[in-house]
Amino acid sequence: MDFFQPMLNGLYATFIYDDRWVLFVRGIGYTLLISLFAVLFGLILGIIAALGRLSKVKIFNWISGLYIDIIRGTPTMVQVLIFYFVILAGARNIPAWFIGVIAFSINSGAYIAEIVRGGILSIDKGQTEAGRSLGLTQAQTMRLIIMPQTLKNILPALVNEFIVLIKETAVIGMINNIDLLGAAKKVQTLTYDFLWPLVSCAAIYYVIIKIFSVLLSRLEKRLRASDDRR
Repeated sequence: MDFFQPMLNGLYATFIYDDRWVLFVRGIGYTLLISLFAVLFGLILGIIAALGRLSKVKIFNWISGLYIDIIRGTPTMVQVLIFYFVILAGARNIPAWFIGVIAFSINSGAYIAEIVRGGILSIDKGQTEAGRSLGLTQAQTMRLIIMPQTLKNILPALVNEFIVLIKETAVIGMINNIDLLGAAKKVQTLTYDFLWPLVSCAAIYYVIIKIFSVLLSRLEKRLRASDDRR
């Protein structure tokens, strides 16, 4: 029992004493909130950027390519710091979690753009030709025929991007203690203990990621089953 006593004391001080578990629950909520909105807005930006990359209009292609290149070529933490301390430095009335949504949406959009672009290119050209032969315009063919198939094909990749975002949002904890890592930092200042708050934070992240990974695996199995025509 003496062997486990320090661990029990650490967990008690981290979670039970003074209802500190509330900090972690609130942190989980903000982490999932930022991740969810970031992947949704990132999907919109990603689709726009992907269509820009595939556009025959050079200016759209150039702008989309520049956006993707810059975002993918710079660290996520640097991007978040620039948004928080430079671009939106004067807008302190904006909640920190919303600044996180903006920063991570722009970051995620660049990666989703390449996912969407790959998904569009994976659709057989005959699908486009069939749509045009039915009298549909290029835009209608893309909206009614190509994009529905593309979104189905890239859905597992989008869920995986959401999982990655959950881990990347820990960057917010370095500038504002609102997420899961921020909760661990708050407990550290109260307990003067770095071990158990961080270990607990890592364990919670692992459980969350594991749950979504299992859900992703089941989703992929269902998609494969629906594609099996035998």
